[in-house]
Amino acid sequence: MYTNRFSRVGFILAAAGSAVGLGNIWKFPYITGENGGGVFVFVYLLTVILIGLSIFIAEVLVGSSTNQDSVTSFETLSPKGKKYWKYSGFTFLTGIIILSFYSIVVGWILNYVVIALTNLPQNSAEAESVFMTMLKDDIFTQLFYYTLAFLIIAYTISKGVKKGIEKLNNYLMPTLIMILIIMFFYSMSLSGFTKALEFMFYPNIEKFHASSIIIAVGHAFFTLSIGMATILSYSASLDRNINIVKASITIVSLDTLIAIVAGIIIFSVVFTAGQEPSQGPGLVFVTLPAIFYEMGIIGNIMAIAFFVALAFAAITSAISVLEPTVMYLVERKKISRKKATYGISFIFYILGIFALLSNTNSFSEILTFGTKNLFDWFDFITAAILMPLGGILLAVFVGYVMDKQQIRNKLVPLMGEKFFKLWLILIRYVAPISVFFIMLNETGLLKL
Repeated sequence: MYTNRFSRVGFILAAAGSAVGLGNIWKFPYITGENGGGVFVFVYLLTVILIGLSIFIAEVLVGSSTNQDSVTSFETLSPKGKKYWKYSGFTFLTGIIILSFYSIVVGWILNYVVIALTNLPQNSAEAESVFMTMLKDDIFTQLFYYTLAFLIIAYTISKGVKKGIEKLNNYLMPTLIMILIIMFFYSMSLSGFTKALEFMFYPNIEKFHASSIIIAVGHAFFTLSIGMATILSYSASLDRNINIVKASITIVSLDTLIAIVAGIIIFSVVFTAGQEPSQGPGLVFVTLPAIFYEMGIIGNIMAIAFFVALAFAAITSAISVLEPTVMYLVERKKISRKKATYGISFIFYILGIFALLSNTNSFSEILTFGTKNLFDWFDFITAAILMPLGGILLAVFVGYVMDKQQIRNKLVPLMGEKFFKLWLILIRYVAPISVFFIMLNETGLLKL
């Protein structure tokens, strides 16, 4: 049984750190820009409440009910004759694949912290050249920052829950929030602030399509780190007297608030510069650096603050993805934490090198399979198949397999009978069906 436990604040900050990642500060703003602003935000908030929160509570429920690794948790909570459900706990393997490409992006961000400190590109053309040169040609720079990201992640996990994960999040998450608050108040002074609010909250039906609903559902699901045993493993290190429903609501609310605040900040800067909000993934690495340069010394300060915040968010998420695998090896296989951490980290590090090289001009041909290179395949397999599958398995297990009286005894005192019945409907029907449609859409089997 896991004895190295989070404090209440430590759990909230660690789980929020897991949820708050590139999805909030990088992806959410640009998909909002591409899918109609306010109406997309409304659908996103609705799906966070109905789908994201319901599965999040289910995952915390499983972890906190056993205080064990994910495989043992499913095995322990399975009725007699259904112990095969323990294999659902192996969804933590998704995290190894995610880390192999996510850590590369963490490395990009660390590189951009240095760029913000030293030499911001002067216009969009130069900014695009800087990013593409790093991505396609500068293997050494990418490897250096990727290795730095790997060392930060591995070292933190090796120190354990209290001295590693909780301690890091106790510093990084409050700092991240403080940076965003300062940037938000500054963005209020910009001429584009009002337009940013209008864009974020005023419905633009013309840009909203049926596919936008699936995108909103998918992002609400993925941004909360659901479906890869991360939240389950964190919850296993949770003290039994903590109200898991209140903690879940706090974490999901914080995650969502940060996404919205980040969107307002970014769009305030974009609109002030007279740029368009629908600029895809390049919004952060190409458009914003050039805009920050045009803002002078204030822009330099904002660029540093923005990329430091982005780095903090990315690192806390990356750390959380590694913990479930390490916890399994420590608890189930009785391997020391240091050996488990560095052994697994070495695997994702090697995989990541191949993924990194697949983006470069020198190696792209030999590391491209079909229409995607290795980096894109890792992204596709985890986002389109493994994470949705993990979410469906979790929802079905809690909704249909786990002892209902046990669930009732745990949750009714925390949420009341009416909300429990609503939650049960969501976890049994709405969540798994919705996530199944995400899988169909992401794999291209459903065309809207």
